[in-house]
Amino acid sequence: MFFLELIGASVVTYSLFYLISLCIVDCDLELAFYSKFGRSPRKLKGKVVFITGASSGIGEHTARALAKRGVKLVLTARRKHELERVKQDCIGLSKGQLNDNDILVIPCDITNLSVHKQIFERTIQHFGTLDILVNNAGRSQRALFEYIDIGVDKQMFDLNVFAVVNLSRLAVNYFNEKGSGHVAVVSSLAGVFGVPYSATYTASKHAIQGYFGSLQTEKVGTNIHVTLLCPGPVYTNFLQESFTEKDGEKYGIPAKSTDRRMTAERCGELCAIALANKTQESWMGLFPMMPFAYAAVYFPIISRIALKTLGPKKLFKFRDSKEITLEEVDIV
Repeated sequence: MFFLELIGASVVTYSLFYLISLCIVDCDLELAFYSKFGRSPRKLKGKVVFITGASSGIGEHTARALAKRGVKLVLTARRKHELERVKQDCIGLSKGQLNDNDILVIPCDITNLSVHKQIFERTIQHFGTLDILVNNAGRSQRALFEYIDIGVDKQMFDLNVFAVVNLSRLAVNYFNEKGSGHVAVVSSLAGVFGVPYSATYTASKHAIQGYFGSLQTEKVGTNIHVTLLCPGPVYTNFLQESFTEKDGEKYGIPAKSTDRRMTAERCGELCAIALANKTQESWMGLFPMMPFAYAAVYFPIISRIALKTLGPKKLFKFRDSKEITLEEVDIV
């Protein structure tokens, strides 16, 4: 009887420790452990990392976090002047570890699949190798499911899915020949569970989870690693640039400095730690995102009860730090 009581007490103690930890950390517990005791991003010094969508937001701050550790970079996005700004910032942050030739800027529209091979070959020509591809480029969405124009679905999948898959296949084929490599994709907590008022975005991130979860399984036992990076709300221009339900329209409402969002700097640092430790999947987000994500994945019944109690509008408030209004998302 004492033995059973000891087991019961241990389970309760472990569960309480786990729950309290999730309320304190700003990422999953594996990544939180690595941030304290794992491999430092300094271990990536001298490696070549290719980052899409590097002109702002998570892509920019991941580049900055890596540059501090002497990582050579390929930066792509549409806005050349912003890429050049990020490049100069990264050179400064490296404190002499990087020079002008160590950061290659390639302006491009990543949805133009015909240029992927060209920019990939330019990377190899410039550096002689590639070690890590970070697929970061993408856009979010705020809209009501039944009013979304099918053209919006197509555009979002072109950017968030097909561009990512096409570029990654080039990288994986190269890594197969090289014998090693690392593909990372910035997915989202929206790829882990369904979020309201972002149906197309959520679907695109679930597609990413499917594609690269499959690739992870195929590459088990090899020297090719695959990492899914899943941030929750982050303070960037991502919200303002989001799709709505209308083709060609942007959400246009910026995140506020008072919103409860992870800073892009912190997210970039966590992404760098995940890359250094070759995690399979890393979640990031301020409270209550971590407990909610764990409940959604590991305790779906509890999650469904909580969602029914809170309602989708409350979940939206957790995500965007405000109540949803029909006028804001233009879904009436």
